[in-house]
Amino acid sequence: MSDEEKGGSAWRSLGEFIRSQRELANLSMRQLAEIAKISNPYLSQVERGMYKPSADVLKNIANALHMSAETMYAQAGLLDDSDEDSHHGVEHAIKLDPRLSVQQKDALIRIYRSFVRNE
Repeated sequence: MSDEEKGGSAWRSLGEFIRSQRELANLSMRQLAEIAKISNPYLSQVERGMYKPSADVLKNIANALHMSAETMYAQAGLLDDSDEDSHHGVEHAIKLDPRLSVQQKDALIRIYRSFVRNE
């Protein structure tokens, strides 16, 4: 696989991550674009892996999705994700797990919150 193909795959993966986080937040593409201060067509192209967004755009999207910019940068491969400091808890792990659907993530987070609230 060429470097270009690897890069395209990485941006598609980032786009899928952004789309899943947007859906988990129950935001339409238009709503997220407005909150992140980017155009709707641009967000669509980022979600489809067609564009490599800048660090500033990733930060705006992360803020709009109520996650740290570092999480978004790590997902984009801009930070080393292996640091112990990058672990942000159970909800973070659930949100990042690509094996779970949006509905499964939402259910797990609600269940987790109900358990920790009652301690």
